[in-house]
Amino acid sequence: MTALVDLKITLFADGANIKEMVDACGSVNGFTTNPTLMRKAGVTDYETFAKEVIDSIPEDMPVSFEVLSDDMIEMERQARIINSWGPNVYIKIPVTLTNGISTAPLIKKLSESGLKINVTAVLTVNQVAEVFAALYSSTAPSIISVFAGRIADTGVNPVPIIKDALKIIRIKPNIKLLWASTREVLNIVQANDAGCHIITVTPDILKKLEFLGRSLPMVSLETVQMFYNDAKAAEYKI
Repeated sequence: MTALVDLKITLFADGANIKEMVDACGSVNGFTTNPTLMRKAGVTDYETFAKEVIDSIPEDMPVSFEVLSDDMIEMERQARIINSWGPNVYIKIPVTLTNGISTAPLIKKLSESGLKINVTAVLTVNQVAEVFAALYSSTAPSIISVFAGRIADTGVNPVPIIKDALKIIRIKPNIKLLWASTREVLNIVQANDAGCHIITVTPDILKKLEFLGRSLPMVSLETVQMFYNDAKAAEYKI
């Protein structure tokens, strides 16, 4: 069984709770967030939140913040502002606008300007290929985030898509592939075995990493003990 020490993949924490992000610093090597997570966490001022995050984590740990617009001219303006927040900041650009139009021209322009881009909401191999072509001429570090969990939610196995994506980007070491929307600890093993560079994990999954590589008979015994102790504590009777 795979143990945590055997993993080659890099762990990023995904969330918008600053305390949880700080607590995760010893377990992960970077951070991502998005407007949905921030809204759920009660964030009301984006820039204030982002700068507090940057001030709270080590300066060598990458952190990704997303543009908010659906217009490429405005997205570019926002991207350049986000870039000014710190040298460890990646700018998340969605792979398309809400009408399905590709953002590849903007990705190319920003990347060639030296901005570190994290292309988000990628689900298909064709999207990976288009994004790769946009990033190809740039030497700036970049990330392509394939939402493997959302792929799996449709009943499709994401692992072959991840492997095909890795074949596309393999000639550009400055481009990293990220397994996003992680659902369970097994996904970390799957992503690692596929050769994926980075995986995002939520605080709940980070807490479960202690189970990685544990003996299944021992976990079975602990589960039996838990059920017994809870039934006893509740004073259930038959």
